[in-house]
Amino acid sequence: MTHSTRLIVLRGNSASGKSSVTAGLRARYGRGMAVVGQDVLRREVLHERDIPGGANIGLIDLTVRHALSHGFHTVLEGILHTSRYGDMLAGLFADHPGRSHCFYLDVPFDETLARHATKPIADAVSADQLRRWYSPLDLLPGGVETVIPACSTLDATVERVLRASGLTPSGEQSGATG
Repeated sequence: MTHSTRLIVLRGNSASGKSSVTAGLRARYGRGMAVVGQDVLRREVLHERDIPGGANIGLIDLTVRHALSHGFHTVLEGILHTSRYGDMLAGLFADHPGRSHCFYLDVPFDETLARHATKPIADAVSADQLRRWYSPLDLLPGGVETVIPACSTLDATVERVLRASGLTPSGEQSGATG
């Protein structure tokens, strides 16, 4: 891990806007930004349920560390429940010599349902499942997260994360290839 890299963690409930904010960050910043998605590693790579001690936790940790050590600013996005992922996240923050920033997208359950209805997986995940998964204000200990309310627009949230992390769109960055 290098001193010049930024670690950005975006957390929140399902359909809170994490993936949209991440896509906005990458679109605004350009090359040199790695994206590590909890859902991609857990559901697609490992085909694993979100369970305590799951193999995805270590894979997320390794992937983030690898990207940072190769000079990529890294965005980790996912629900990342504190009870399951808190220790891993604390280790990443403690070990990263560069700047680390954590944001929690706080979206009320009713808004989560409305946003979920627009997603491709809407038919596969029921409102009852979302209700069971929903964990209001599941913040990490120590006040390490900036809470972003649901009223923040996508553009405003992307700008806020870029500004807080000190990242400005700059085209080609070290660590990026082809």
